[in-house]
Amino acid sequence: MGMMMTQTHGSFEAALERMATEQVPADSRHARQLARRQLIAEAVMAEGTMRIEDLTERFGISLMTAHRDLDELVSRGLLRKTRGIVSAAPTSLSESSELYRFSRQAAEKKAIAAAAAAYVEPGQAAFFDDSTTVLQMVPHLPARVPLTAITNSLTLMNELKGLRDLTLLGLGGQFQNWCNAFMGPVTASEIRRLRADRVFLSMAAITDNMVFHQSPEMADVKRAMFDSAAVRILLADHTKFERRALHAMGALDEFDVVIVDEGTPHATVAGMRMRGITVVVAPAVQGVSVGPVAT
Repeated sequence: MGMMMTQTHGSFEAALERMATEQVPADSRHARQLARRQLIAEAVMAEGTMRIEDLTERFGISLMTAHRDLDELVSRGLLRKTRGIVSAAPTSLSESSELYRFSRQAAEKKAIAAAAAAYVEPGQAAFFDDSTTVLQMVPHLPARVPLTAITNSLTLMNELKGLRDLTLLGLGGQFQNWCNAFMGPVTASEIRRLRADRVFLSMAAITDNMVFHQSPEMADVKRAMFDSAAVRILLADHTKFERRALHAMGALDEFDVVIVDEGTPHATVAGMRMRGITVVVAPAVQGVSVGPVAT
């Protein structure tokens, strides 16, 4: 496996706190600018990578303003910017990035993961990607052993390594701090040498009946898992249908099952079913609140 960089815990939170506590009048232009930059930093941390064009749309700012904001965040060591793409700086941010990814739509992810676990049968081999939605399947897996779990996620490896009657295959490759996972040509090559009964994965965005991710390396690894599994299961909370990303992994109707949450618009679910896609609407987990169904 690749070597992990040394991390300094909490640096991202500390940097954001310094931004938030800079002494400026609360109603000033500079205060609004600082608040916007903090939101931009958090948005990029949640996604891992984003198009600068998408940031202009999300925050209603010009491209010039977006570049000024991003240049400031780059100078603080929070982000990096290259060729129209902004991403989490590969320094000490992996824990922070995972925290933001994990906390978004947490209730919906728990519900979707619980429904996905029903597709795991004892004795199977399954790919599990590095997504925080798939990570929520961990509490359900002890009831599904014996099982062979194959993953590129260091977080998932650590969660599963002590599970009894589970064979864990960790995929190597180039380690990426922002997602705490391995990816790249080495990872994809390892995957293509394997064959599994199931793959459980999530994507950054679903647009025009296609699934997308902002990271081309991530899209390649997920596609390799997809191609090497007999049954392909997509886990997608309702916000994935509201986003855009750059790199297509494949068509939505290539999946055998798409599992969504109760907040997914009825029209979206109906449209997928009209195209012949098997859609499962995951009921809310008891005691966990999920947002109302959109119309």
